[in-house]
Formats: sequence, C-alpha cells, structure tokens
Amino acid sequence: MASTLTLPDGAGRLTSYTIRNAPLAVERSASRHPRNRVAYAAAHVVADPLAANDPWIDAAVDWDRTIAFREYLWDLGFGVAEAMDTAQRGMGLDWTGARELIRRGLQAAKARPGALITCGAGTDHLTPGPDVTIDDVIRAYEEQIETIEGLGGRIILMASRALGRAARRPEDYIRVYGRILSQVREPVILHWLGEMFDPALAGYWGSGDHAAAMETALAVISDHAAKVDGIKISLLSKEKEIAMRRRLPKGVRMYTGDDFNYAELIAGDEQGYSDALLGIFDAIAPAAAAGLDRLAAGDEAGFHTILEPTVPLSRHIFRAPTRFYKTGVVFLAYLNGLQDHFTMIGGQQSARSLVHLAELFRLADAARVLRDPELAVTRMRRVLTVGGVE
Repeated sequence: MASTLTLPDGAGRLTSYTIRNAPLAVERSASRHPRNRVAYAAAHVVADPLAANDPWIDAAVDWDRTIAFREYLWDLGFGVAEAMDTAQRGMGLDWTGARELIRRGLQAAKARPGALITCGAGTDHLTPGPDVTIDDVIRAYEEQIETIEGLGGRIILMASRALGRAARRPEDYIRVYGRILSQVREPVILHWLGEMFDPALAGYWGSGDHAAAMETALAVISDHAAKVDGIKISLLSKEKEIAMRRRLPKGVRMYTGDDFNYAELIAGDEQGYSDALLGIFDAIAPAAAAGLDRLAAGDEAGFHTILEPTVPLSRHIFRAPTRFYKTGVVFLAYLNGLQDHFTMIGGQQSARSLVHLAELFRLADAARVLRDPELAVTRMRRVLTVGGVE
C-alpha cells in the first residue's frame, strides 16, 4: 500500500507527504530495570459511535474499548489516572459517567496484580453559581471521595470550578483542602490545572498570580504532608514547576503535568526530578514506555533520543486553546488502531481543524509513534475525504 498522501497546510495548499519513519520498536520484558519514575497516563474514553443519542448533550461510552485501552496502558507499565480531564471530565463526561468509568476501571485493575490506578474526585456534579457556598463545595468533594473510596480507589483531588467561583480569598482554599485532607483514607495527589486547560480555573488558589497561588498550595501541602502523595501541576511552565518542586516537603512528589516540557522535567537536574501524570502519555505511550525504560537503565541520552522527538507533537496537540487537546489524543488513538472510529463524546472531534490534524500526522511520523504506518495512512485518508480532500 502506498505510504504517500495529500495533506493540507496552514497556507491553504495541498501538498504530497510520504511517511518517512518506521515506528519505534518497543519490547518490555520481565528482566527490565524497575522504573525510577512513577508514571501515570491520564486516559481518554472511547465513544460509542452507533449510539442513538445527541452527542452534544448525551455521552455514550463504548465501555469495552475504553477498558481495553487501559489494559494497553498497563501492559506498557503505566499507571492509569482515571476520570481526569483527558477523559473529557467536564467537557462531555459528567459525574454520573465518571463514576461508572471509575467503577469499571477499578474492577479491571483488581484483576491485574500490580496494576496502578488512581481516580479523579472533584465537584463537577455541583453547578458553580452565586448561591454556592464553601460548605457546598466541601460536601461535593466529600460525596465523590466517599464514592471512590467505597469502591477501593485512591484519590486525585481535582481542581474545582465551583470552588474557584465561590472562594473569595486564599484562606477559603486552605479551609476546603484542610477539611478534605484531614478525612481521606490514603495520601492523595493534588491537581492544579491551569487556566490554559480550563478557563474557569483562572485565579485558582486565590490569586491570578501563579507565584502567589503557589504559596497557598505549598501552605496546604506543608500543613498536611502526610496526606499528600504529590501534586500535579499543569501550568505549561517548567520554571514554575521546578521552583515548586524544590520547595515540596520531603516525601511529597512533583508529578509533571507539563505537556510542553515533560522530557526535561522527568530527567531532572542535580536538585531533583519530576514524576509524571500526563495526558500526552495516552497518545505516545509506546515511546514514553521505551524512554522511561532507558532512563531506569541509566541511559539518559537514550531517554532523550526517544522522548525529545515527541515534544513538538505534544506541543502541537496541546496548543491553544489547550482544552481541545483531547481531540488530538483521540485522533492519534484512531490512527494507531486503538479504536475503530474518530468520534468523541460531546462531538469534540470537531474541535480541531483538518489542517491541525494534518500537521499532527506529520509530527506523529517524525516522533515515530505511528504504530502501523499503512493503517495510519488509510485512516488519515478517510478523515481527509470527509473533510473534502480527495
């Protein structure tokens, strides 16, 4: 089958493109070095394309394929960060759907000895508004945590849109997080999602200045360090992440959520490194697995050789408006045969242009993350045809 196709570019031209690279060979064996970084992949959900629903309103999930994707991540040695923003939480998947996803994910993990999974608890069943109080936010968090802990799950404490709306000062965040952290059964991962991922979270921790907001977050962690496994920050700034990482209490991990600079942050420096909880690991799982195995074997140069070519791809997928990155993640899963269609809950497959998807294809080839180039070409052609490119 020909590996050449016609792709649009940003200038409105159609140009010929030929696949240039063979996919990375990824082999995992029982004799590999144990990984020296904790690595979670925030996993997407697979929509049911044959559901008789209104996609902008009703989420229809293909549960079998969704759980099969988690099995694929576990096979590559990743933990699964379940029901996070990569799973379109708050952008197509509501708490009812997230609760079912968590239940099924935990059930699948229990059948696999050693499978690592942790689940997002938030307040997304509470609609933000002028009448919502801090106590309402606390009760909403408690409800979701009770559900997840009742299923035997561990917690990622997600940022709350309702708290962002209800809080008037940093002390409101300290009160909410202090109350929740005093109750959880096991240490949690805090999640600071920047406004580039969700505009409703602008000013989180009580300030639009990230440096001031960081002081509040660090105060919460310091006061409750025994209940905090780590914090994931998604601010797309390596400088801010490193500054915070160096101030965390001993034993509290920094989980990078920086989909622009993850390779450098995971490798670390003379003062430390970041573990990982990344949406891009959903899309580049084989390359990320191979890179992490090289790092565990002491081959930092090999780690960068594998991971650095994926960074331009990730920066493209997560380009502004960053909240639409899920479209690129699911598109790559489709190109790679990990699902049979390019349909998303909420109709979010329409959130990126055909030109964006074409550039994603080029960058995925450069990063060597097209698992079967012939299949990827065939599927890219189908999407181009629907978009009017013969």
